[in-house]
Amino acid sequence: MNDKFFELPEEKQQRIINAGYRVFSKNTYKKSPVSEIADSAGISKSLLFHYFHNKQELYLFLWDKCAQVTISYLEKYGCYEQKDLFDMMYRGMQAKMHIMRKYPYIGTFVVKAYYEKDPEVCPAIQKSYQKLFDYKANKTLMNLNPDDFIPGLDLQMMYKDMYRASEGYLWEMVHRGELDVEKMEQDFTEMIAFWKSIYLRKGESNGSD
Repeated sequence: MNDKFFELPEEKQQRIINAGYRVFSKNTYKKSPVSEIADSAGISKSLLFHYFHNKQELYLFLWDKCAQVTISYLEKYGCYEQKDLFDMMYRGMQAKMHIMRKYPYIGTFVVKAYYEKDPEVCPAIQKSYQKLFDYKANKTLMNLNPDDFIPGLDLQMMYKDMYRASEGYLWEMVHRGELDVEKMEQDFTEMIAFWKSIYLRKGESNGSD
């Protein structure tokens, strides 16, 4: 990647990034035209290839950007400082909604990229995804107090179950069309309330109520 991309004004960087997310989120990797990304960003295809050597580099940059932005906002919202799992999740939801308002197609791109099978990008995506999942899981689980939850609960399994449910919800939303941030925020708030009702000991609650 050419470092001159990072010398661009932030507004122009974001325009290129959002153009990439939009085009890649609507097609498979193979069928996503780089020329359409360039047109959407308001630059020439040759200039786009000046910043990124090829489509593969652009795609993986956009994926890495997702991870960087997500971790940055989760930390900004104080998610990993919380001892209460559901307060952490509520803050995490707010952080991700903020990201999706800034990058409208990032959520769809992440889901499509996770299920992308093209050998040019699939191995790198899966390796990166597992690393990010492990990072977030470890950060989350290390702060939990087992006494806050129903007796005998496997906290690691609980976390995986909620994570997979969230992924399934996003996949369903992607198939319905463009992600509706306001509806997602409402639905995730209801999901968090439900998880609290079945996993916490009676009488436990958090500040997101």
